[in-house]
Amino acid sequence: MLKTILVISGKPGLYKLISRANRNLIVETVDEQKKRMPVFNSERVVSLGDISIYTDDDSEIKLSEVFENTKKEYKGKAVDLSPKKASEADITAFFEKILPNYDRDRVRVNDMRKVLSWYNLLIAYGVTDFKEEEEK
Repeated sequence: MLKTILVISGKPGLYKLISRANRNLIVETVDEQKKRMPVFNSERVVSLGDISIYTDDDSEIKLSEVFENTKKEYKGKAVDLSPKKASEADITAFFEKILPNYDRDRVRVNDMRKVLSWYNLLIAYGVTDFKEEEEK
């Protein structure tokens, strides 16, 4: 499911892939507006399914696993911590709870805020299936 949810550099929020065209993508905002728009080749687009977080043991953990850990920890509900207003200590404590072995040198507080923000946004709009689909 996360393969079709996109992050577009320079634009706030998350976007769902609707269609592909020759030189662009058609995306829809993941919010109550459901606004559709084209995204061109010149814009940097990343799928949430391709994002990983560094860990202490020099490996990476997929964002889908981090979301699954958060879902288990908070019983499928949104986290009651505001990504914008929470202090750095609160954000760090939240992240240590869901991913205790994250690399403290390479994962910044802004990255943690994005993960929290994306998780809350996905939960608010009914996306709760974070598991990766295994290729056959």
